Amino acid sequence: MQVPLLSDIRTAHKLVRTHVHNTPVLTSRSLNSAAGCRVFLKCENFQKVGAFKFRGASNAIFSLSDGEARQGVATHSSGNHAQAVALAAKMRGIPAYIVMPENAPRVKVNAVSGYGANITFCESTLQARERALDRVVKETGATFIHPYNDPRIIAGQGTAALELIEEQPDLDTILAPVGGGGLLSGTAIAASGNPDLNVVGVEPEEADDAFQSFQSGRLIPIEHTETIADGLRTSLGDLTFACIRNHADEIVTVSETEIKNAMRFVMERLKIVIEASSAVPIAALMNGKVNGTIQNVGVIVSGGNVDFDRLPWNDK
Repeated sequence: MQVPLLSDIRTAHKLVRTHVHNTPVLTSRSLNSAAGCRVFLKCENFQKVGAFKFRGASNAIFSLSDGEARQGVATHSSGNHAQAVALAAKMRGIPAYIVMPENAPRVKVNAVSGYGANITFCESTLQARERALDRVVKETGATFIHPYNDPRIIAGQGTAALELIEEQPDLDTILAPVGGGGLLSGTAIAASGNPDLNVVGVEPEEADDAFQSFQSGRLIPIEHTETIADGLRTSLGDLTFACIRNHADEIVTVSETEIKNAMRFVMERLKIVIEASSAVPIAALMNGKVNGTIQNVGVIVSGGNVDFDRLPWNDK
C-alpha cells in the first residue's frame, strides 16, 4: 500500500463532500486562556455518526466498484469506525458486517445496530478482532474496510484538516489524537502543502505505542490497554506509521487525569459533548505538552459519542 498524497485527500474531498458535513470550527475565550494560545476546534463531534470516522468510511465505500460492493463490507472497530461503515454502507445500499470488542461502549453498539449492521462480538484484543473478522469475511465474501491502515481511509480522514486549513489559513499548529493513526496520518498529509504548519499527534500515556514508535523509528505495538480514551486503544499500522514518520512533527502524551479534566472542561465551559479521545489533544494544550511557540492552533475534535452512564469523572 502506498502512502496517500495531498492530491488524494483533495480527490477524496470531492467524492465525500456531498455525503459528509462540513463541520463548524468553534472558539472559546475560556479555552484560549487555559491553553495560552488561540484554539480553533474542528468539531467532528457534529459529523454524521458523531465522529470523523464517517469521512474515511464514506471515501472507502463510495469508491468501491459495483462488483466489490455487491457482497458488502466488513470491519472491526470499538465503535466510531463501526458506526461510520454501517451508515455509509446503508447509504450505498449494501450490507455491513461489524466485529466489535465485548467492552465497546453501549451507546456505540446501539448506534451500529440501529444502522442495520450485523454485529459479531469478540474479546478486547487486536488479535481477537482480526480472527473474528477473518471468519466473517470468509463466510460472507465482504470487502474488508480497515479502520485506519488503508489509503482510502487515511485520505478521507484528511478532509477534516483540509477544511480546517482552508477556513483558518493562519494556523501554525494542528493537533490530532492518535490511536491507529488514520486521523493523524490524514491530518499530517493535508498539512504537507504548508511547510510552516506543524502537526502534533497526542495519545494517552496508557496507550503510548505511537509515541514509542515515533521516538524509536520502529513500529512498537501495544497489546492491551484500558485507557478511558477507548477510541485510541489500537496500535499504529505499517501504513499509518509510514505516514506519521514522513509528515508529523511530534507526538506527545497525556495522563488519564489530564484527559478527564480536559473533557469535563470542554463540556462545562463550551457546552458541547466530546468523548474522551477528543479531549486528548485539548489536554495537551491545557497542560503545556506541545513544544515550541504556538499561537494559532487547530484541533481536530474527533468525536462526541459519550456513554452518559459512564462519565469518567464519576468512576469510582
